[in-house]
Amino acid sequence: MRIGIIGAGHIGGMLTRRFSKIGHRVSVANSHGPESLEALVEESGARAVTAEEAARSGEVVIVTIPMKNVSKLPRNLFDDVPESVVVVDTCNYYPRERDGRIEEIEAGMPESRYVEQQLGRPVIKAFNNMRAQHQEELGRPAGSPDRIALPVAGDDENAKKVVLKLVSELGFDGVDAGGLDESWRQQPKTPVYTADLDADGVRRALAQAQRERGPESRAA
Repeated sequence: MRIGIIGAGHIGGMLTRRFSKIGHRVSVANSHGPESLEALVEESGARAVTAEEAARSGEVVIVTIPMKNVSKLPRNLFDDVPESVVVVDTCNYYPRERDGRIEEIEAGMPESRYVEQQLGRPVIKAFNNMRAQHQEELGRPAGSPDRIALPVAGDDENAKKVVLKLVSELGFDGVDAGGLDESWRQQPKTPVYTADLDADGVRRALAQAQRERGPESRAA
């Protein structure tokens, strides 16, 4: 499968390495330009491109950048990209540590709805609730008793199936976490966040999540 990745930080770099290793053709971009990705390209075998090229080079495109930078992406980033292309959002909102105040999210919009609004494309929420190092190191074969699970939320059932398959290929059980309006259940400070649970544990944690943000999850 052809996969475009926009963002080469902890999650983006990890996904670039892992997807390349299992045989996918990965094109990766960051905000500093293709020439800044030489080390990652040498390590993974991926192709370094611009964000515009990454958006047009995959059957799946993963947006994995700081939330504060989503609105800075080119407004036409997904123009002319076929509707069949699955767009994945891994972004988390850290208002106090990094992102500052984003009014729509502070007013109650789920983070992935905000990303969807900025991109002008439907998104699937995945790969955001587990530390990058754990996603790199803790994958296990299907059926393993210690296999960890990852939640996947989205409105398009076919697109969600594509992402659930990729989750499984990386060595994790995928858990259907419902529609995108339920994706808040896997954001920071929820029971499933960085918990490294099995599939049943993920389902329980999603059900236990509380919608109201605590003070630590809101802008100061």
